Amino acid sequence: MDFILQPWAWYVGGPLIALSLFLYFYFGQNFGASTNFETLCTMAGAGKVSDYFKKDWKQRDFALLFVVGLIIGGFISANFLTPNQAIDVNVSTMQELSDLGFTNIANQYFPDEIFSTDALFSIKGFLILFISGVFVGFGTRYAGGCTSGHAITGLSSLQLPSLLAVIGFFIGGIIAVWFIIPLLF
Repeated sequence: MDFILQPWAWYVGGPLIALSLFLYFYFGQNFGASTNFETLCTMAGAGKVSDYFKKDWKQRDFALLFVVGLIIGGFISANFLTPNQAIDVNVSTMQELSDLGFTNIANQYFPDEIFSTDALFSIKGFLILFISGVFVGFGTRYAGGCTSGHAITGLSSLQLPSLLAVIGFFIGGIIAVWFIIPLLF
């Protein structure tokens, strides 16, 4: 169990990702999660409303299993593979987070100010999640895929649009962290 709980070196994680991608490519599939939202809408009958969703969802059944695996893996990781919640955070980062109104810094992975049920059911929390969800959904479709699809599958197959998308993801993340989050909190 100690082996699983420790951080894995690049020479372990990298080849595991490469093996996964090899299997995806071998079976003619792409790695990514965003298309699954489209598949779920198709399964729910959205094809009756829009021609965009008139697709055979059974051709994407492997991807739905991938998403189910993500959910199960996240649950297992959060509940059973997190040795402790103490995090080694830089002192200046702790001060900046404190100035933004965050408490209990370095003692939990998911801050209560964002991830608690109180935050979720507040007007501010709901609007942040709703607007973020719309932006992520629109951006994912506009970019032709999600961060994992572009950064892992697209870059490994040397696709220029994926490189541009990943650069955009990083720029968007920098803008969010340095400008948008300080305005919200």
